[in-house]
Amino acid sequence: MPATSEATPIARLLRPRSVAIVGASPESGSIGGAVLANLEHFRYGGAIHLVSRSRAEINGRPCVPSIDDLPLGIDAIALVVPEAAVLDAVAACVRRKAGGAVVFASGFSETGDAGRAKQEKLAAIAREGGLALNGPNCLGFVNFLDGVPLTFEFVGEYREPPASGVAVIGQSGAMVGNIRSALVARGIPVAHAVSTGNEAALGVEDFLGELVGDKTVSLFALFIEQIRRPALFLDLVARARALGKPVALLHPGRTARSRESAKSHTGALAGNHALMRTTLTHRGVVVVDTLDELFDVAALLARWPEPPARGAGVITNSGAFRGLALDLGVEIGLDFPALAGVTVDALKPMFPPYASIDNPLDTTTLAFSKPEIFAVAAKALLDDPGIGSLMISVVAGPPRIQVAKSDSILPVMAAAGKPVAFVMMGDQEMLVEEFNRAIRSSGLPLFRSPDRAMRALVRIADCGRALEAASSPARASGLAPIPLTESGAIAEYRAKRWLAAAGIRVPEGALARNIEEAQQIAARVGYPVAAKAQASALTHKSDAGGVMLGIADANALCAAWERLQQDVRRAQPDLALDGVLVERMAEPGLEMFVGARRDPDWGVVLMVGLGGVWIEALEDVRLLPPGLGEAAIIAEIRKLKGARLLGGIRGAPPLDELAVARTVAIVAELMQVTPRLSEIDINPLVVYPAGEGVQALDALINTAAA
Repeated sequence: MPATSEATPIARLLRPRSVAIVGASPESGSIGGAVLANLEHFRYGGAIHLVSRSRAEINGRPCVPSIDDLPLGIDAIALVVPEAAVLDAVAACVRRKAGGAVVFASGFSETGDAGRAKQEKLAAIAREGGLALNGPNCLGFVNFLDGVPLTFEFVGEYREPPASGVAVIGQSGAMVGNIRSALVARGIPVAHAVSTGNEAALGVEDFLGELVGDKTVSLFALFIEQIRRPALFLDLVARARALGKPVALLHPGRTARSRESAKSHTGALAGNHALMRTTLTHRGVVVVDTLDELFDVAALLARWPEPPARGAGVITNSGAFRGLALDLGVEIGLDFPALAGVTVDALKPMFPPYASIDNPLDTTTLAFSKPEIFAVAAKALLDDPGIGSLMISVVAGPPRIQVAKSDSILPVMAAAGKPVAFVMMGDQEMLVEEFNRAIRSSGLPLFRSPDRAMRALVRIADCGRALEAASSPARASGLAPIPLTESGAIAEYRAKRWLAAAGIRVPEGALARNIEEAQQIAARVGYPVAAKAQASALTHKSDAGGVMLGIADANALCAAWERLQQDVRRAQPDLALDGVLVERMAEPGLEMFVGARRDPDWGVVLMVGLGGVWIEALEDVRLLPPGLGEAAIIAEIRKLKGARLLGGIRGAPPLDELAVARTVAIVAELMQVTPRLSEIDINPLVVYPAGEGVQALDALINTAAA
């Protein structure tokens, strides 16, 4: 129902019982005329007030000359005014005690510092006056449920209000409109479509907060160029997930050029995309990379809101496509679990002896004579506990065959409790109307591209696995906080001392303040040794000549000591060393990297990957949230490009991935129990054969100011 005037300002804006158009026009091609045409097309049932300085009436509706002539307490006002008049218009809306206003005009933060200053004034007027301000530089919003289209984009797809549907929210008006239209065209009802523009006062988080508890909203499809309030956003998506409402997000900004484009578009400063993606994925948000993926994921989640944690089953009538599916599955990370024995036994009587009963499943030529094979196979795979979702990808064939396939497949799909993607291959090949009617009446998503279907299935499977991992968190081992007394970088010898106390193995050694101490330490730990200059200000020891490796005996240690001191003085003349760390040289092994950062927006994020020089050369790193159990960490490690090295290659024994996972878990816990820690880097972490553990050869710890 439309809002009452006692509702919150944002509720009044989104569900108004009265609206006004400032700058109304009878011309449907104008912005003011388009807003009015939309309201009339939707048969808006509330009061409509028009403001025009040049007309006394429009389409039989009376006009007043100014905002100050409007009645008090109008719920929503569309401001079709130029940028220069926006501040005065918004101030007038406040005087008339309006609930909210939509500002279409551009020329604010997206134009630079001067525009940003104007936008800050605009926001201050709205906030001080309790006005829910949508925009500026936006296309407004459409409330399909109550028939409220406060936008100048013609919303021609509107027919009748749905009972419930998807809420589409985004900063880009064009993208919100595109997503809205695409979903409606696929038969997915849309409840709200909100363009937030520059977000002077209200942002995505505000509209998400208003709609998350709305029982008529079943799913959120978001296009966001900047998440301005990450902590609030995380709380809201957690609430949505608790209410059984999936959130699908497309967030440009994976590349530097994309981030710069977003800044020029809305004045938004993009954050760290990789950290955002990691954090949100493990909170149950389905993060996608393309518009196609957003459309397709929304189509699946609209019917099956619980993402599966298991892989996909595939049924096809093309042996050649089976091979293509296997290739693409490896490429995008969609696994095809082996069928359970009972599933194979149930299917065998239906197939000829030469057929291979596995996943993906090729129905061979059986479908020509027995189209019911699709239904039998689909039910068998859906009943298999190892299968999380199902894709049926078939060649369309002639009209009779198309209908036979739909008659066989659709009843099973309609009853499925797991996500099912029905793919009728053939790209733009025409499908007969009888088939199309059957699809429309079923309400099931139809795909023409198996690639798109598989990419959508892997996105929701990633989300399901992340939720499953979060449901089995790591057990806290009771680590004590690191005793920090200063800010900034911590010298390696102290960092290693703390890591060792937490249970991470480091080379045997100690800090020497003179050559005599160095020789005593070396004699105790045994040659060969490494010598490394130590000071909090010396974070790149090698660049300053502060690292000497493979020192074989006492005489070599004396020479290395002198050379190290000279090289560091030459590189940094004013640096005072704490001393030199003398350690026994470690046995060689696979060099990996384990680290953690405390991001000001997204909190703690962990990193694991190939270490040493490879971290910069290959950038083979997985980002993880804190709190994962060892099994979940190992699953992430196995997604590294270099994961095969841990399994042992060319006759080498498997390496101790469990010890790597435990190191990641310890680093995560240290970050969580020590709030002032801003960074931990262990590089390299040398990994030895299974059961022999790991060893941290170098470590960096950074701390925030007290």
